[in-house]
Amino acid sequence: MRVPISWLREYVDLPPEVSARDVADTLIQAGLEVETVDQAGADITGPLVVGRVLEFTEETHKNGKTIRWCSVDVGDEHNIDRSDEGAASPSRGIVCGARNFSVGDLVVVSLPGAVLPGGFEISARKTYGHVSDGMICSVRELGIGDDHSGILVLDAGEGEPGDDAAPILHLRDDVLDIAVTPDRGYCLSIRGVAREAAIAYGLPLRDPAGAHQVAEDPGDDGSHPVRTDDAARCPVFVARTVTGFDPAAPSPRWLQRRVQLAGMRPISLAVDITNYVMLELGQPIHGYDRDLLQGPIVVRRAREGEKLTTLDGVARTLDEDDLLITDDSGPIGLAGVMGGGTTELGDATTSVVIEAANFEATGIARTARRHKLPSEASRRFERGVDPALPVVAATRVAELLVELGGATLEPGVTMVGAVPTPPAIELDAQLPSRIVGVEYADDEVRGLLTAIGCEVTEPATGRLSVVPPTWRPDLTDPFDLVEEVARLHGYNAVPSVLPTAPAGRGYTAVQRVRRRVERAVAAAGYVEAPSYPFVGEAEFDALGIPADDDRRRAVRLANPISDEQPLLRTTLLPGLLATLRRNVGRGTTDVAVFESGLVFRLPPGEDAPSVPPRLPVDRRPTDEELAALEAAVPNQPRRIAVALAGDREPAGWWGPGQPASWADAIQAGRVVAEAAGVELRVEKDDHAPWHPGRCAALYAGDALVGHAGELHPRVVKALGLPERTAVMEIELDRLPTTDEPVPAPDVSTYPVATQDVALVVDESVPAAAVQAALADGAGGLLESVRLFDVYSGAQVGEGRKSLAYALRFRAPDRTLTVEETTAARDSAVAEAQRRTGAVLRGGS
Repeated sequence: MRVPISWLREYVDLPPEVSARDVADTLIQAGLEVETVDQAGADITGPLVVGRVLEFTEETHKNGKTIRWCSVDVGDEHNIDRSDEGAASPSRGIVCGARNFSVGDLVVVSLPGAVLPGGFEISARKTYGHVSDGMICSVRELGIGDDHSGILVLDAGEGEPGDDAAPILHLRDDVLDIAVTPDRGYCLSIRGVAREAAIAYGLPLRDPAGAHQVAEDPGDDGSHPVRTDDAARCPVFVARTVTGFDPAAPSPRWLQRRVQLAGMRPISLAVDITNYVMLELGQPIHGYDRDLLQGPIVVRRAREGEKLTTLDGVARTLDEDDLLITDDSGPIGLAGVMGGGTTELGDATTSVVIEAANFEATGIARTARRHKLPSEASRRFERGVDPALPVVAATRVAELLVELGGATLEPGVTMVGAVPTPPAIELDAQLPSRIVGVEYADDEVRGLLTAIGCEVTEPATGRLSVVPPTWRPDLTDPFDLVEEVARLHGYNAVPSVLPTAPAGRGYTAVQRVRRRVERAVAAAGYVEAPSYPFVGEAEFDALGIPADDDRRRAVRLANPISDEQPLLRTTLLPGLLATLRRNVGRGTTDVAVFESGLVFRLPPGEDAPSVPPRLPVDRRPTDEELAALEAAVPNQPRRIAVALAGDREPAGWWGPGQPASWADAIQAGRVVAEAAGVELRVEKDDHAPWHPGRCAALYAGDALVGHAGELHPRVVKALGLPERTAVMEIELDRLPTTDEPVPAPDVSTYPVATQDVALVVDESVPAAAVQAALADGAGGLLESVRLFDVYSGAQVGEGRKSLAYALRFRAPDRTLTVEETTAARDSAVAEAQRRTGAVLRGGS
């Protein structure tokens, strides 16, 4: 909501020394989100004055363009002697390409030295054979409209030559840009923000709604006939009628400028008035051409197959949940969202039926989203509009149509329905003190609640009875009132007290593992990059996930942020790879990122989660209700994934860079397993989206916990990733966790003995299998075994490879002899030969 300060001051007598920035800071303290303070017109500097056209001559030049060479009176202070040019009196000579003005008209002139929006500097310059000593301005050049077809002609009496044009045009004003939260719908109006400012400064409010009360009693047949078939969705509907309206009457300049500063585009007088009143009071208004209405107005639900062409020119197929405004011809408007084209106010409209209604919030929100048709009206209705406003707002619009458009107000007011009275809330006056931790006196609590419009009484029970105002539908229970007391008294008065943690509690074993793992991966050089958990079928297609894969069975959101991503992720890879692609696309070619987060998996055999029950709010749910709720929640295991591309080690004077590969992805899996305190077993696998020849399955014991390796080339191409991109994904919830302390290893003080062995095996034999056989065969003296070289070539034969391992032996109580280490090595080699067919290189 954009709030011009000059408009705000009409309803609150803010001290003259209070700046717009001061007002913004005060409103922020009161809980409003003031995002910016814009200075409208600040980009216009220098002399901008009213001028009167004394005379002009039209000249057509060789390029075919016709210009006017004008003599313009810009006041004694700015006029110059032009007798040498044949001018009868002091003036300014200005070249103008527009021809929509006459001799004697008042225009706006920017003189040399002025700067117009966009940094356009005005100077005296020679053009079309004349020295143009200034510029006659259009509204677009002044930044107050889009029309550039002609220059701006002022009305008679709007000024005299030489007058400063800025105040006449309402050019300069400070504007607060407020992000209105869903619970503060009343602040989508100058009236609502003025109320907040009045309370914050302790000043009286001149309520604009109080000045336009209806003189006659409203009835259900006072103006145009109206019927409501859905009172729950439309509790109040008001109609007033004016006749004799002049459709050619222009909008006053002050009205156009206020609508424009508030963020809307001036269109015509009738439309500008309805928008102005909506901005002023917060009540959306719609006008119908009475001559185009056929029969009474009826509010009802849509019927199957009905269509409506809205004011934006789009023909829409209606849903049976849509609330409509209709007449005998059918739908004429989408209630609370947008009117229809058949009864639109136009250039020939002389009789206007004014609609001011109150619509139920959730229904309007559903309709606006269903038709992808957000509007200023739906934005207000879905946050809650004061049901007492329609009759006041309709009267205000009618008065302005009479005052500015020469219309005649028809007697009678049609009002269908009645303004509902908000239920009373019982409040213990000391509840705010207990909840917030600040001592509020009972009188202060009553005073603050009264200031926001509540009716506060104290019945015999000793507790306060608080009836919220009709414009605050968000106040429904005592804790809402507690929040209001804390907000208005000042959040800065709330003490910052660190709560004392209960003794004997701390992180669970699962939480400790998660933190260790995330720190270990970050220490290994990966940067954490969280992403949104939303995906679409296109991501699954790009990853090459088969149609029958469980990862395709995703939870579908009822109200997705984007239609392209309506599903909850079943794997972390789509978001992580999108982050990698974005970084590479912006010039960061060496990327290593990770994410730890939840995925959402449906139980086996289910294609959609069950519908959760609606739990009561007036009592504790039963065990059965909680069990049903739990059953409707999909499985949410936690996973960690990494993605890397480019060089793992950068190039430099020390040599070329070391490119990232599938081995680095597998090593990331080992880092995760080591931090979790488990041993990882690696086996070859074929699992999308990994390359079938460079994919490893990761096991903790017998449990498959994840995969690592290089992405399939088709996936790399589909996602626009660098070649040889490698990824790893592990499900942390499958890693065993324990609260038992990890025993410290025994450290021997005796020297280590090292033995190297090179074994030749078939290419299909995994190095991990050979390593496991060596470890099992070496016995208890083995301290570690490490693969340090892999060779394949003519020396070992086709289809064979050589694996070189370093075996470290150490005893806890003595120095090992050569015979002992040799026997342990031979035992290890024999076990590898038995299990994998390995042959000692150079042996038989």
